[in-house]
Amino acid sequence: MITKGSEQVKKVKKVFGLLTATAMIAAMVGCGGSGGNNSASPSATASSSAAPEKLKKISIFQSKVEIAEQLEALAKKYTEETGNEVEVWGAAGDGYATQLQAKLTANEGPSIFSVATGAEAEKFKSYYYDLSNEPYVKDIAPNMALTIDGKVVGVPYGVEGFGLVYNKSLVDPKDVTDLASFTKTLEKFKAEGKNGLSLSQEAYFLIGHIINTPFALQPDPQAFIEKLNKGEVKMADTKEFQEFAKFMEAIKANTKNPLEVKYDTQMGDFATGKTAMVHQGNWSYAMLKDYGDLGFEIGMMPFPLAGNNKLAVGVASNWVINGKAGPDEIKAASAFLNWLFTSETGKNAIVNEFKFIPAMVNIEAKDLDPLSQAVYEATKSGQTIPWALNYFPQGIIVNDLAPATQEFFLNKNMTGEQFLQKLDAAWAKAAKQ
Repeated sequence: MITKGSEQVKKVKKVFGLLTATAMIAAMVGCGGSGGNNSASPSATASSSAAPEKLKKISIFQSKVEIAEQLEALAKKYTEETGNEVEVWGAAGDGYATQLQAKLTANEGPSIFSVATGAEAEKFKSYYYDLSNEPYVKDIAPNMALTIDGKVVGVPYGVEGFGLVYNKSLVDPKDVTDLASFTKTLEKFKAEGKNGLSLSQEAYFLIGHIINTPFALQPDPQAFIEKLNKGEVKMADTKEFQEFAKFMEAIKANTKNPLEVKYDTQMGDFATGKTAMVHQGNWSYAMLKDYGDLGFEIGMMPFPLAGNNKLAVGVASNWVINGKAGPDEIKAASAFLNWLFTSETGKNAIVNEFKFIPAMVNIEAKDLDPLSQAVYEATKSGQTIPWALNYFPQGIIVNDLAPATQEFFLNKNMTGEQFLQKLDAAWAKAAKQ
């Protein structure tokens, strides 16, 4: 989900590589089916029949290099269990979208491919097969399926989530439920000489993630973004953003300047008890575990803007079937996805080999770290708000919103209201490009 092209993004690329990999497996687990006909799922035939149906050979192309070897190994197991062949094309990494476009345009496949949620999913939508009637679709967690024009066209790899990661020895979520209690908590820690909350200087950790909440709380986040792009609405005139500005004022007045904090310092200070909370995601546990026994328990709670009590949970990538393929190929592709998301071999791979947080309610994940567990439980219960940032104009977080936010934290006299005006101006400029 991260837009490339800046040094700030490069700094967090490794983090999000892990992040995205986590999401990917879950999707694989959930995505199988028959090709649009619920009456006789080919995948069910392949996985449960004593004499599996011989299906057409299929190909898979996906962008996540982190699971490339594991996916190839899984394809071999599929062949062993069903007798059907799957060819895994090498993961393409940064050049994935360009290569995928070339293959699809030339009608060279693949049978199954991955697309990132947001702009990339929209770009390739004419190629998707309608999965709405496939049996495994019912197991996708609430609000997590890739849908276009009311049809389910993609199954999520898995999920990732963010919110306020907190030290349970220092913070009780019951004491941080709205603007007033949030501000009071930060003021208390400041008086004690402790940093109540830490953001860090990288674009997504400074503004990209935290500003997701006022967008996600709109009745229709995507429609709001479209209106913002057209200049039909402004953040400064919208109540959730007006309150967001007050949250940012509280952070500015009572915590360490995030422009002086890098991601590794942010997590190091949290791990050593110098910081009570950080606005981060489940991926940040990878850094925390390097500190061994922290001496305290950690959790993740919602960013309480407008009383929000849900974690921001999203899908970085999705499995789709190439609707331009022939009927036999589509049938075979759906059979594979069904096997992936319903067989014990497939489900185990998603959780234990791909290391994804499942986006499927029929897949149990055990021994998750505390932050991933929080995201997993929120996903299953549907207690989530979306990643509206997936629909932001390309590059806007790094190139436009981050500079405006840097100015806010550097200028002690800039008010939250003035900050919103800066963000509106930055957005208008980016939307014209």
